[in-house]
Amino acid sequence: MSTMTVPPEPPHVLAVDDSIVDRAVISRLLRSSKYRVTTVDSGKRALEVLSLDRNNVHMIITDYCMPEMSGYDLLKRVKESAELRGIPVVIMSSENSPTRIRRCLEEGAEDFLIKPVRASDVSRLCSRLTL
Repeated sequence: MSTMTVPPEPPHVLAVDDSIVDRAVISRLLRSSKYRVTTVDSGKRALEVLSLDRNNVHMIITDYCMPEMSGYDLLKRVKESAELRGIPVVIMSSENSPTRIRRCLEEGAEDFLIKPVRASDVSRLCSRLTL
């Protein structure tokens, strides 16, 4: 009798960006690095996904500047939640603002990526995943 081994599920990343173009870029980069990706267009939608499927999200990558709820506000909500705080959050921004970067890292962000996000940025994120 042979034993079949089931390959492990690829890590699941929740990508949050209000720009459809940026969502497509980050999704393509993540998928090409063998991540499973769910994309949403707002921090509010991200919280909805997390409330339904928090155990299957291994990382959140979010744009900083979005309407209604910024990536920084999403980061704070995740890190204030006992159920979610263990999920690494990575912030992306097209603005290279040292003050903004420092504030996000102090609030608990795992990393801060400057857009456009590149494949080398994505490969650096592997070590940050919670599986």
